[in-house]
Amino acid sequence: APVAVDVGAGEGRDAVYLAEEGFRTYAVDPVPAGLEKAERLADERGVEVETRRGDVNDLELPERVDLFYSIGTLQYLRPENREAQFRRFREATREDRVHAVFAFVDHPEVATAPDWGDNEHFYAQGELRGYYDDWDILEEDAFVFDDDSNGEPHRHAAEVVVARKP
Repeated sequence: APVAVDVGAGEGRDAVYLAEEGFRTYAVDPVPAGLEKAERLADERGVEVETRRGDVNDLELPERVDLFYSIGTLQYLRPENREAQFRRFREATREDRVHAVFAFVDHPEVATAPDWGDNEHFYAQGELRGYYDDWDILEEDAFVFDDDSNGEPHRHAAEVVVARKP
């Protein structure tokens, strides 16, 4: 089966979906409680997800992957670690396979969210795309969206890149 890794899997909803779609899936997150929920959800749905505790700043993928997926976690990757970690993630991806990534970006018309933490770091506009200059870009999007996490309405600017390794 193809191998997927969900970096920043949280409570595992996306990782379980990937397992249901036929991927052998790793769910990686630094928070054990979320990984326990991911395991329970996988059990409820009758699929297997291998959970791993890990921090995106020093993460080594457990094996070569067909899909690297990360939504809502790359802002924890410190700017000084980005070049090396993206290289590590690209190298651990099989040829002709895909990264699907999402990052929060600094935007002149969008204030920093009230729940933004000291350990979170914006990407510059276009920076995420730059880590895939030598890959085939299948899809890219930049957008602003409304959010009310923590009960306080605010907006985020984000970019998504889906790229295939040549």
